[in-house]
Amino acid sequence: MTEYFTSKQGRRLAYNKTEGSADLPGVIFLSGFMSDMTGSKATAFEEICKARGQSYLRFDYSGHGESDGEFVDGSIGQWAEDAMAAFDELTKGPQVLVGSSMGGWISLLVALQRKDRVKAIVGIAAAPDFVTEVFESGFSDEQKRELAENGLTYVPSGYEHPYPISRGLVEDGAHQKLLHTDIDLTCPVRLVQGTEDEAVAFDKPARIKAALLSDDVEITMIKGGNHSLSRPEDIEVIDQKIREMSGLAA
Repeated sequence: MTEYFTSKQGRRLAYNKTEGSADLPGVIFLSGFMSDMTGSKATAFEEICKARGQSYLRFDYSGHGESDGEFVDGSIGQWAEDAMAAFDELTKGPQVLVGSSMGGWISLLVALQRKDRVKAIVGIAAAPDFVTEVFESGFSDEQKRELAENGLTYVPSGYEHPYPISRGLVEDGAHQKLLHTDIDLTCPVRLVQGTEDEAVAFDKPARIKAALLSDDVEITMIKGGNHSLSRPEDIEVIDQKIREMSGLAA
């Protein structure tokens, strides 16, 4: 059942929480750009964790899903604040962060602020720094002009509707970049990506690994997997990583 809480920033955020054993770390799912907590991966891992008695949290960033706010008013920094608010308000003890695409970026930002409680990170087609990279190499001159003049432009999404990109999102994204310097995290990190990912560059997992200070980072490429990684065989591979990071037998 969907519940709500209000963050210290005053944003009303929607979530679903499954309680579990105190002997296991909790799992928090962080959704991708313009995605929400009703996505197939978010709900699949909820059922899996529930079956093994592991606490699980999925939530919507502001401007996403059932949470308050408008998407175009948001930014990476704001959504990271939302994630940290959910982390602090709704969970206790060690947590495994499972971040999909943009959620992989936000997982790293949360972990940097909550090192004492983040046990591990599982990144699913993790996409840190994508806002700046798309702006610099993917925006046409016309899109850059629209952004400068109107504060908003649109980019193809691969879905029915294009993604709205605001000037605030681009400006904030530049401040949230991680891959230009060392990422001061030493927790275990598992990065999973499909060989047919059409949205995140093939070398992104290696770039993340190179930036992390952790000496326990592993990359798994799933043959034939796309950016979504929502097939049953994809879910199985990702859950293997969640179990491993939770200290459970394979």
